Amino acid sequence: MTAVLLNQTNDLTVVEGAPYFCEILRQRYPSVKVIETLFENFKPSRQYDVIVMGHVLEHVTDPVSILRLASGWLIEGGILLAAVPNARSIHREAAVLMEIIPTIYYLNEADLHHGHRRVYDLDSLKTDFVNAGLSIHTSGGYWLKPLSNAQIEESWTPKMLEAFMKLGERYPEIAAEIYVISRKKQR
Repeated sequence: MTAVLLNQTNDLTVVEGAPYFCEILRQRYPSVKVIETLFENFKPSRQYDVIVMGHVLEHVTDPVSILRLASGWLIEGGILLAAVPNARSIHREAAVLMEIIPTIYYLNEADLHHGHRRVYDLDSLKTDFVNAGLSIHTSGGYWLKPLSNAQIEESWTPKMLEAFMKLGERYPEIAAEIYVISRKKQR
């Protein structure tokens, strides 16, 4: 995602809590300002036009508080985007049918290993935005993922990846990733 964002701006600040990932980011993208801290502890020295919270909310203790904090870091009219894994993803639904996990909201070993505290669906993600006092500009999904990452990496072509990315946009309710975009109200 960092490379994609750098194509949009040359003024990029990344907040990352894991020292390992901070080091990788610094080496790969020397022009990026990398701040090693948790969102809960971040104290920006300025406000931002856009904040992208890619796979943050499923990790934090209190996502509503984090959304409130982040909205305070925006300029008037600024955009806050949060993307998270979708509990209703077709691959999680299939895992329930195959009795690999008991419910779509179950945190499996991989989820726990990655520090996940919850699995969202689009309604619960929107609810957290509303409870944080944010209006929802738009929401949706991307990346229809019918198989595990290992299975996909083993045999899928770039054309297949592109097609399933677009299918996730068409069918957000079962996409692997969901998002909400909010715009800070202008006074």
